[in-house]
This record gives sequence, structure tokens and C-alpha cells, in this order.
Amino acid sequence: QVQLVESGGGLVQAGGSLRLSCVASARTFTWYTMGWFRQAPGKEREFVAAIGLNGGSTYSTDSVKGRFTISRDNAKNTVYLQMNSLKPEDTAVYYCAAAFEYGSRRSDDFHSWGQGTQVTVSS
Repeated sequence: QVQLVESGGGLVQAGGSLRLSCVASARTFTWYTMGWFRQAPGKEREFVAAIGLNGGSTYSTDSVKGRFTISRDNAKNTVYLQMNSLKPEDTAVYYCAAAFEYGSRRSDDFHSWGQGTQVTVSS
């Protein structure tokens, strides 16, 4: 288990940008695939993007490809989600999560979660 703390959410107009950050407590940060999920009101939590141990490989859901970029700085125990060209449908609480294995999009495969940060995109 690792403690995760997200920040960077807020209110932005459609077409704008935000960068989310997630700081991990553990020295073992480099052991984990790191991911971002989101949950909109009345909807199930959905996978957004994830990044491998050294940051060299990533995967994401189709709806954010070309707009969102996930990255990590292992020296700072931090993973980022750069969100550009935001749309109202991106409005959700965004969660950072850690997994032992690379490649999963299932929330059940991620063992540690942050508390979430709200992103609201106005039209």
C-alpha cells in the first residue's frame, strides 16, 4: 500500500487546460504502474490513463487520446496528468491509483487510491 495525494483540480472553461499532480508517500514508488481514473456524478469510475515504472510506456482510453498526457517524475514520487482541450464531458472527480502490474484498465487491479480532485469544465 502507498498513500497518494492528488492536487491541481479546479474549474476551467471548455478548451482550457489543467495539470493534475499525485504525490506518493512510498520510497517504492518506482515499483508501481501509476494510473488516473475519473468518476462523474451518477456514473461508474472509469480508466483514463496509466504509465509504466520508468515512464517510457503509457496507455489511455480513446476519449482522451491526443488531449491528455500522463507522465511521472520518479525523483519526486509524482505522477502528472496534463489535460488539454478540455470538454464539459471531462467533468469528474479524478483519482490517482497504483498497481503492481502494467496494462490493466480495471480499478480492481489498482491497490492504492488517492482521495480525488474535482475537475469541472464549463461550456
